[in-house]
Amino acid sequence: MANGCYVAAVNRVGRERPAGGRGIEFWGQSFVAGTSGELLAKAGADEDTVLMATVDLADVDTTRTHWPFLRDRRIDAYGDLTKRFSD
Repeated sequence: MANGCYVAAVNRVGRERPAGGRGIEFWGQSFVAGTSGELLAKAGADEDTVLMATVDLADVDTTRTHWPFLRDRRIDAYGDLTKRFSD
């Protein structure tokens, strides 16, 4: 949401059981979020799904113009991010 871009989060469903192991359960619920974080499409938790959402790339520019999250960042506070250890 802070970057004003679309996000597609993908997850599997079901249980994967390797030979001799307990396995792992996947919870599904893949989704596509819009430029303001709104949910555009969401898959279920219990079956394979082909999830599709229509996106308009012009919305990225509109969101970033009308909600300029990065405009107010404090670049002077970024110095320690480039250092291995902080002073």
